[in-house]
Amino acid sequence: MPNTGIQNYIELAFIVNPSLHELYIGLLAAEGIAYFQEEDERLLAYLPEEEWTDEKEQTMIAFLQERLGTAPAYTATFMADRNWNAEWEANLQPIEISDRFLIVQKNKDINPKPGQIVIEINPKMSFGTGYHATTRLMLRQMEQLELKDKKMMDIGTGTGVLAIAARKLGNNLPILAFDNSAWAAENAIENIEQNAAPDIKIELLDAEEDLIVNLREGYDLILANINKNVIDRILPAIRKYSPEATVLLSGILVYDEPWLKKLLKRLGYEIVQTIYEDEWLSSLVRPLSRSTL
Repeated sequence: MPNTGIQNYIELAFIVNPSLHELYIGLLAAEGIAYFQEEDERLLAYLPEEEWTDEKEQTMIAFLQERLGTAPAYTATFMADRNWNAEWEANLQPIEISDRFLIVQKNKDINPKPGQIVIEINPKMSFGTGYHATTRLMLRQMEQLELKDKKMMDIGTGTGVLAIAARKLGNNLPILAFDNSAWAAENAIENIEQNAAPDIKIELLDAEEDLIVNLREGYDLILANINKNVIDRILPAIRKYSPEATVLLSGILVYDEPWLKKLLKRLGYEIVQTIYEDEWLSSLVRPLSRSTL
């Protein structure tokens, strides 16, 4: 995506009950759609015009039918150039993750609780604003961990919010954070600078193709807020090439918990803790041979 945030898009308008918005956002994100707006009984999803092909549409429909038993009614509308980012930012409000964390848009007036950690982000429609349950779950897990001397990797960093949070929680070693979207990587760099979070290396990498060479450097804690399909493909590599690393996972629907448990058992991980919100879960897992964090 270009730096300006101006690009032709296709708007997919789904007729969905608001209680199911989080579920559909997660499913559509698994299909590579990363930008959403919620309007009462409608969920609006956006993807670049050039990505909306007949094949993409059929794949999306088949996936929704597989996971839900049916695909919801929707319309696809061409949306001409406009400053999508400005419209997205205009509707963002501060969000309290917990008594420990508050996420706010850049330059917003706020009144945090005493001792509450404030993270300022300019999200540019990237996944990882804190508005999705998967991000909130990751942050709530992280605030319970001792991160000071952990060498960390953040896979699919989005806005960079998790890497920034790690630094604000006291982590003092270099962090490698990467994403396969140039837009997200640029945004993460901006947010890191805004939050004065040093020694976070942002790279434009593919979670699957570029993972092994980086895992060989050795990590203590790996953050992976992605989706089931990618986790299924990369967790074996993490276990093989970074065998001592604890892994914090999110982006997994509660319906897929049996699948996750089978995968972890096969790879030799044990679950330290799983927490839930809405239709989502986050699991902190470690190799069976390793002590707790």
